[in-house]
Amino acid sequence: LFERPIKIGDMIEVGGIIGEVRRIGIRASVIRTGDGSEVILPNGSLISSEVTNWTLSDVLRSLEVSVNVAESANPQQVIELLKTTAANLPGIVKQPPPQVYIANFTANAVTFQLRAWTDQHQTLAQLRSDLSLAVMADLTRERIAIV
Repeated sequence: LFERPIKIGDMIEVGGIIGEVRRIGIRASVIRTGDGSEVILPNGSLISSEVTNWTLSDVLRSLEVSVNVAESANPQQVIELLKTTAANLPGIVKQPPPQVYIANFTANAVTFQLRAWTDQHQTLAQLRSDLSLAVMADLTRERIAIV
């Protein structure tokens, strides 16, 4: 705690736990996670563990969704559709814009990787789910087969 500037209200990640610092005590600190639970962390673990302070760094977090579509789909159409889907989803920031790239392909499918950015750390899992659902809906609407 002495070398790492952490204060009440900061959004941190330590040991796989992401949450807001609610209290800093003499021996332990309390972190409120995105699901509403409060985790008590001994200050020793904050000192000895790798801690990411999202408040000090860029406030944006990336989230990624992979989707496999039939090899017969037009790759440029899929790329543009995925970018538009992400850009229109509440909670996704406009800058940097969503990115889409081909991660893999086989004789039957092409794997697209969609990366978008958000400033909503507490709802990251829900936002990833919402993005996945929106991708599924938009691909289905455009009759692009998900495999």
